Amino acid sequence: MSFRILPSYVFISFIFCFCLSARASTQEKYEDLKTFSDILLIIQNNYVEETDLKNNIYNSIKGMVSNLDPHSAFMPPDVYKELQVETKGAFGGLGIEITMKDASLTVVAPIDDTPAYRAGVKTGDRIVRIEHEPTKSMTLMDAVKKMRGKQGTAVTITIMRDSFREPRDFTITRDIIKIQSVKSRIIEDVFAYIRIAQFQENTLDEFIQTLQELESSQAPMRGLILDLRGNPGGLLDQAVKISDEFLDSGLIVYTEGRVAGQRMQFFANKNERLHNYPIVVLVNGGSASASEILAGALQDHGKAIIVGTQTFGKGTVQTIYPLSDGSGLRITTAKYYTPHHRSIQEKGITPDIIVEEQLENPASSDQKIKFLREKELMQHFKGEDISDEQKDQNATKEKSEPTDNKDGEPADLPLQTAVNILKSWDIFKKVEQKVD
Repeated sequence: MSFRILPSYVFISFIFCFCLSARASTQEKYEDLKTFSDILLIIQNNYVEETDLKNNIYNSIKGMVSNLDPHSAFMPPDVYKELQVETKGAFGGLGIEITMKDASLTVVAPIDDTPAYRAGVKTGDRIVRIEHEPTKSMTLMDAVKKMRGKQGTAVTITIMRDSFREPRDFTITRDIIKIQSVKSRIIEDVFAYIRIAQFQENTLDEFIQTLQELESSQAPMRGLILDLRGNPGGLLDQAVKISDEFLDSGLIVYTEGRVAGQRMQFFANKNERLHNYPIVVLVNGGSASASEILAGALQDHGKAIIVGTQTFGKGTVQTIYPLSDGSGLRITTAKYYTPHHRSIQEKGITPDIIVEEQLENPASSDQKIKFLREKELMQHFKGEDISDEQKDQNATKEKSEPTDNKDGEPADLPLQTAVNILKSWDIFKKVEQKVD
């Protein structure tokens, strides 16, 4: 291979062309910014009524960020402050998780034991008005701000539901929403049940304390049911640490982003406490983000059987950047993958055993509860994994006839299935011991 030294004027010409190209690119960006500033100036000087410049700039930023994807948002100082309070588990409001679907403000899930939950707000409800103001032109953050407020004050939201002939008003009294992220009980004296409602700052501590109390009870614990249904996610590190509690080694989750700092891997560590009992994880269409990370990690490592319906499918990571004026910017910075390199985005986690939940009034419509999912949101990121037909091929689908419990309410079929799995597990274990 031979090399040829080029004349110096060739390098000078190349550098000159590169500088012109870079200068042209920068000049185009400044021209775009000039267009933006020109529009602001025209509005300030010529709009029929006087407008607030800062408000105009904030609205411009909101529009820019909200058009990126469903989970990116600009938060003015008051909204950003409320978000910081919310992650600590207490805030004033109604108690619902909402998103935008087809330009409609839609309920992802009501939070357990909150005013909205008690008022009868359901997953999939479309909020068409807040205090009689149409929500069609509202951003997600504006809607949240209108529904938040002081404890004891009332707010009227107008809801349209598939079973409604026309929208109905729900007047709900705001309360301090203290989310109890971990709840537990014993089923049939030997099976532990733990529900995680949301992943917050103190979820890991609450979970470990609850698990230790259940494990130290007099009757030996013969299985764990971990209920993540309706859990919209929350803090990534909490889901990772709870996964680590049941895994002794290997990858839990990893993220891939455009910036090097967003490419991270989380590994399990050797545990001092052993959890030598079978685990069943319950999920549904309301299980999202951090819930899917936990379920996916336990499923990939063969540590748990997943029961329920396809999860929400939110496989992206949002980073919050505090800004100098007290506002905050939340943007999508990475996508996350399970230990077996599965992207959850748009597709979600497929349960090992699919069991549909029963409607409260099964005679009124289809037996299935219809959950809102990531793939239905406007401008969502497309998934990178296998097709819907391929991903369901290994799942066992159970068909259960609708039944009622002692109080006449619909039976919890996924929970019943989980208990039956643990019972069968115990039976098979005894059979194995006899064979040995």
